[in-house]
Amino acid sequence: MFRDVRRPDQPNGRDQPLLGPVRLGGLALPNRVVMAPMTRARAAGPGRVPTDLHAAYYAQRATAGLIVAEGAWVSEGAVGFPRVPGIYAEAQVEAWRRVTGVVHALGGRIVLQLWHAGAHSHPDHLGGGRPAGPSPVNPGETCRTGAGPRPTVTPREMTSADIDRTVAEYAAAAANARRAGFDGVEVAANGAYLLAQFLNPRLNVRRDGYGADRARLPLEVVDAVAAAWDPARTGVRLSPWWTAADAHRPAEGYPYTADEATLARYDDLVGELERRGPAYLHLRGRALPRPGAVPDFAEFARFRGLFGGPLIANHGFGRESGNAVVEAGIADAVSFASPFIANPDLVARFALGVEPASDDPGTRYGGGPRGYVDYPIWPG
Repeated sequence: MFRDVRRPDQPNGRDQPLLGPVRLGGLALPNRVVMAPMTRARAAGPGRVPTDLHAAYYAQRATAGLIVAEGAWVSEGAVGFPRVPGIYAEAQVEAWRRVTGVVHALGGRIVLQLWHAGAHSHPDHLGGGRPAGPSPVNPGETCRTGAGPRPTVTPREMTSADIDRTVAEYAAAAANARRAGFDGVEVAANGAYLLAQFLNPRLNVRRDGYGADRARLPLEVVDAVAAAWDPARTGVRLSPWWTAADAHRPAEGYPYTADEATLARYDDLVGELERRGPAYLHLRGRALPRPGAVPDFAEFARFRGLFGGPLIANHGFGRESGNAVVEAGIADAVSFASPFIANPDLVARFALGVEPASDDPGTRYGGGPRGYVDYPIWPG
């Protein structure tokens, strides 16, 4: 079923940079192969509560140097995707405790990503109410709902009270994650969601301080989360190169691209993060032009020069390119998303030079065990 692609000139498990230990803030990792956060939509029951399937799924992947668990909603008002668990209710905390307990029993480390959809939500998720965003500007994206894909709507502009409440919800979610046994949290300021919306000049046209300084809310959230726990247990994820082409459906006429002005704003944000000393900076690279293309290391090197703390590179890496970007000193670790779906033993496959299997895209979102906990360990 699986093809062994080892060659005499390939590095063995002992001399691959990806397989060496590293420290990310307060997290000591035995290897640099990080499982990236992936929405899998398996919280099918009431209350957006993780299940035993979640515990089995993450337990199978506990050999990763670090698991960044799927984004979890910080509040009811943050929801923007069906069957995704939260971290704002006591039942969710108790259920996540079962997940972290089994991962730790198997020697793993796991942090939780904190998620807020913002304007990239739909009234179907919010009891008929409009989602809140930085400004009343429709993102022009597609939102998944229980009834199928829906176009986003024009959100209501967040008030000062909304913003204060949201910052407090992130802090409470971080405290809940700590009680649930996670080893840390990751603030999701990437993609098309709330904190990235505040960074986006097309979506954030506010005339107050959150418009004059578009990084203000993301930094306030990072500060609040770190205060609720510890900066050394707080990671931050950014996607400076995100465009509509990365979304499920490109929006017609979407003008926002990763131009030099955009990247300069991210330079400033990364500089502010550098002064705060988070556990790590997790960077998602540009969408690759074709399957099999290699990520552009220069994209990550730009921010490596601005951020002296641990840096995790993400998007489009394989074993060879992952080893190379760590060997070059550009990244301290590399995160992998879809390779971890079909390869719960991805670290061992890298060590042995075994080609990773491919997953079934039709089972990525929703459903039960199929395509979630039934991928075999090599050489199964």
